[in-house]
Amino acid sequence: MNLIQQIRQIYVPVHDLDRAVRFYRDTLQLPLLFQADNLAFLECSGVRLMLSRPENEDFAKASSVLYLQVNHLTEAYEQLLAKDVQFIDEPHLVAKMENLETWMAFFKDSEGNTHALMSEIHTK
Repeated sequence: MNLIQQIRQIYVPVHDLDRAVRFYRDTLQLPLLFQADNLAFLECSGVRLMLSRPENEDFAKASSVLYLQVNHLTEAYEQLLAKDVQFIDEPHLVAKMENLETWMAFFKDSEGNTHALMSEIHTK
């Protein structure tokens, strides 16, 4: 049995908690589990996103890139563009394997963290 079972929670540093909650809950449509004081937790298919102001300088840097799986990249990209999400690039092919293509589009969250929409397409 593996020592590590799964990723259960990811911390995303924020400057303005209410603004970040609106972005992740309303724009990305992730369910808000709860918000208390300077913390908020959202659900993303079995992984919790913890939004919080950094406790100290060690946690004040940008977060790791979240690669968010979507079924239809172009549709998701267009929906988020319509909500004024700032994209760094357009949907593009990043890897082509024998029977699988990986497409991505990178964007900034409300706090300046970089994340990506990701879609894997099975080919013949």
